[in-house]
Amino acid sequence: MSHVESMLKLKHWAVVGATDNTEKYGCKIYKVLKAAGYNVYPVNPGINEILGDRCYPALSDLPITPEVVNIVVPAKISEQIINNCAELGIKNVWLQPGSNAANVVALAKELGLNVVDKNCVLAELRNHKQDI
Repeated sequence: MSHVESMLKLKHWAVVGATDNTEKYGCKIYKVLKAAGYNVYPVNPGINEILGDRCYPALSDLPITPEVVNIVVPAKISEQIINNCAELGIKNVWLQPGSNAANVVALAKELGLNVVDKNCVLAELRNHKQDI
């Protein structure tokens, strides 16, 4: 089973870079994961609420440890998020296009994390809908 398939079977996710701007992927991903039945937590230090849900400033502020972290922030910020995941014992990271710079992917693998770095979660949810 690929990392894509195994991560899509996990139900507790965080979206780092979630936003209340409906035009941005951070909002679209959060909304689609929620609609697909996932338990999703938005993470963005600059926003208090997304789609009526509390938004958390950092992964360490979440009430649970997510099984998967979907990263929708620029690559320069992604590196710190990868380090946070490793510190918190989060093993699965999904780097959206734009956050998946080679150095970020290398760091995640170096830290022993499972990484999806070439796939958009929105496309994969459409492709795997029948399997979930």
